Amino acid sequence: MTGPTQPGARLLALDVFRGATIAAMILVNNPGSWSAIYPPLEHAAWHGWTPTDLIFPFFLFIVGVAMAFSLVRRIEAGAARTAILRKAAKRTAILFGLGLVLHAFPDYLHLSHLRIPGVLQRIALAYFAATLILLGTGRRGQALATALLLVAYWLLVTRVPVPGGEAGVLEPGRDLGAWLDRAVFGEAHLWAQSRTWDPEGLLSTLPAIATVLTGLFAGYVLRSDRTVRRRLATLVAAGIGLAAAGQAWNGSFPINKSLWTSSYVLFTSGLAFLALAACWLVLDVWKARRWAMPFVAFGRNAIGAFFLSGLLARLLNLIRLPAGDGSVALKTAIWRGVFEPLGPPRFASLLFAIAFLLVWIGLAWAAYRRRLFFKV
Repeated sequence: MTGPTQPGARLLALDVFRGATIAAMILVNNPGSWSAIYPPLEHAAWHGWTPTDLIFPFFLFIVGVAMAFSLVRRIEAGAARTAILRKAAKRTAILFGLGLVLHAFPDYLHLSHLRIPGVLQRIALAYFAATLILLGTGRRGQALATALLLVAYWLLVTRVPVPGGEAGVLEPGRDLGAWLDRAVFGEAHLWAQSRTWDPEGLLSTLPAIATVLTGLFAGYVLRSDRTVRRRLATLVAAGIGLAAAGQAWNGSFPINKSLWTSSYVLFTSGLAFLALAACWLVLDVWKARRWAMPFVAFGRNAIGAFFLSGLLARLLNLIRLPAGDGSVALKTAIWRGVFEPLGPPRFASLLFAIAFLLVWIGLAWAAYRRRLFFKV
């Protein structure tokens, strides 16, 4: 039996997977109180992982899957590669710019401390680099590029000495990537919580490109003319194999989201393969879809939801309300007046995050019903 994915058909699993990933990102980014969070909703302190550490690599993986259904299809249709590259460059510039706008808001007149790396910036750079690899190589070349990126990054951070330091020190602010970010951007333009390193720094963007490329290969599997059973088996086998390889490499090169280690790429891509396989089976093969429609709406406006929810979160902290002899942030007032009395701090903090997410699910659904899509 051949699969249900026909040429030109939109893959519902991809929209739902993307939407669920963005929903998870908004949820973990907006607790009622940063001092009251359930451990699975926090990033790992350094080495290791939590469910929260899967969100960003899942999104980059999805970028790669989408490339197999968009860029590859355009290439196969005979589109000029220069035109594809121009469009990708424009998209990259817009994404990178949106990231800078988000970091600068609301202090646009004081850019001396603007954080330059960031989530949208990493998406932009990884997408563009993966596009160059896609346009310049075939599938074997893409597989080789993925392997080279992971091995080269491993060798760089474990074998190349940090100027004034030593090689292979994988501690906050002491690795080669942190040194490079300080040298290129300056400490004032790095992550405010550290100023000595950045979780979306330059060097660790190399393995992030590999994350996108693993998604590209998952897209190739779904677009193939193999039977449903063979495609599903390939996705599951790849997922188990990659996750196992990442776990094996973890012994010498620890799984670490902040460093985006090569073991982290393999492990998270393996889990992403399995998640995508599950979504595809349920949504596009079994066609059990009603439950997933809110995630479809989110998935069709993923970047817009992420960007605008980030602006709103900043506004909630910026707007001040009178309180006693001073003032209090609007978010704090809502947290204390509505959510904090509802239960233990972690539970109440999670309720705030869920309420914030539901607002954006409602807005995304309204935009989806009106066919309003925030496209980059």
